[in-house]
Amino acid sequence: MVRNVAELLPELEQEDFYLLSGVEQGMRFSEWVQREKLPKFSGLTDEEVDYRLERCLKRGLVEKKTIQYEGYTLQFEGYDALALRALVERETISEFGSPLGVGKESDVYEVRSYKPLALKYHREGYTNFREVHKERDYTSDKEHVSWMYTARKAAEREHDILEDLYPDVAVPRPIDQNRHAIVMEKMDGVELSRTKLEDDQVLGLLDLLVREIARAYEKGYVHADMSEYNVFVNEGGVKVFDWPQAVPTDHANADEFLRRDLENALGYFRRKYPRHVPDGLASDDLATTIADESFETIRA
Repeated sequence: MVRNVAELLPELEQEDFYLLSGVEQGMRFSEWVQREKLPKFSGLTDEEVDYRLERCLKRGLVEKKTIQYEGYTLQFEGYDALALRALVERETISEFGSPLGVGKESDVYEVRSYKPLALKYHREGYTNFREVHKERDYTSDKEHVSWMYTARKAAEREHDILEDLYPDVAVPRPIDQNRHAIVMEKMDGVELSRTKLEDDQVLGLLDLLVREIARAYEKGYVHADMSEYNVFVNEGGVKVFDWPQAVPTDHANADEFLRRDLENALGYFRRKYPRHVPDGLASDDLATTIADESFETIRA
């Protein structure tokens, strides 16, 4: 798990961020940035670069490696610090709170501005770079990309998709985005995986979820990673989150992903509430009605 850097921001000085930005710029060309190039990238003197490197190394924001040359690379904590500072300077957020969720490809924290919000750091590519690079459309056409590029593109893509979908589809309202970080509405409720529904609620909630899948399709997207862990349930209905892997409906595999999303949704409800999901309800039939925009309800 990557460390929360919010507590470090008061310790960091303007020149520390010049150094971090310089390493970030150099990483566009190489994973490890040569020490000799850092004055050019950061705008600092040689002496100032050495001093700032020491400070950033001590705080775990950069990493040093010496093989053929002395090189430096950003740790995710350094990238987090750059994104968080930009969001604070833009007054998008003013306070940093506790973790809301930590996963393989993202960390989510509560933050505050005029009301509670959620800050999501994308982590794609940091620990499983090769797999993500191969599978995700936003990096698969590039031969040389870094974890930093992969995470930033995931955040940009998810933010753009949320802007396209909101408010017509029940997704978190996007607020702002910088580098690999997104600020969005904090969702109320509980993950579908942790929800215990009453008998008379099961079919109605499944219907709401399929409706959102259909609305997203009408807006031009298939989620492509639907599961009980990507849906929040509250008194107002459902909200679907985690959209960086979504594909447009004209994607070559969009219909396959749509069927898989529906299979995952139906499969979860059938496993947890086997007596309340009709046997005749089939993902292929639902996918067909959604694709031709004739879907109305799963209720008879």
